[in-house]
Amino acid sequence: MIRILLAPSEGKRPGGEGTFDPCRLLFDPLCPLRNHLLEEYRTLIRSGNSQTLQRLFGLKKAGEITRYRSLDPSESPVLPAVERYSGVAYDYLDYASLPEEARNYVRERTVIFSNLFGPVLAGDPLPDYRLTQGAALGETRPEVEYRKAASPLLDHYLEGKEILDLRAGFYDKFYKPSFPYTTLKFLKNGKVVSHWAKAYRGLVLRHMALNGVENLEAFLALPIPGLALEEIREGKLRREVIYRIDE
Repeated sequence: MIRILLAPSEGKRPGGEGTFDPCRLLFDPLCPLRNHLLEEYRTLIRSGNSQTLQRLFGLKKAGEITRYRSLDPSESPVLPAVERYSGVAYDYLDYASLPEEARNYVRERTVIFSNLFGPVLAGDPLPDYRLTQGAALGETRPEVEYRKAASPLLDHYLEGKEILDLRAGFYDKFYKPSFPYTTLKFLKNGKVVSHWAKAYRGLVLRHMALNGVENLEAFLALPIPGLALEEIREGKLRREVIYRIDE
């Protein structure tokens, strides 16, 4: 059975219902760490100066900074993680337009690496918040703490599964699989696509969900509009699948 690893997005959709509980997320043992990082985050949004908040949120516009400063995740309504995130990959996944069976596929098989809350299932309830990639919380670097605390849990969770890693390279700092895994690269006119790779990762996940892909063999045989399989490079643990963008 296949599992998909996916990066978050810094942009979030507002709204939701209910209240947030960090202990309702994937991996109960991470609850103390999540609560600690959440408290560090709340302290910074309450007391941080404008420069601190710019670094924390990755924003420069005062209005946007004010909005996120006013949001306390502990008091925020929640949405499933896959609905909360609103970046390019999530736009191309277009989760809202998927039939229910495909939505279930995404919710149950996709692990998203939140910059604040670590690895969560796509169906886990998340509040509205913003923490830019690589930002520290005081003296604490979330990616370092989650790598130490979550790696054994993820290894156990993923053992015996086939792994498709759709994350950007930064998220290796949160977790790097101990088992064979597959990554994707996209070429256009012979050059590696970087920013727009997010769009194609979202598109790949969409077509996997629509077709109920159960394993990597079925994935490699899956036709994806606008993409042509160019090459497969095998490493010790990492297999890199290279697609040519034909649009």
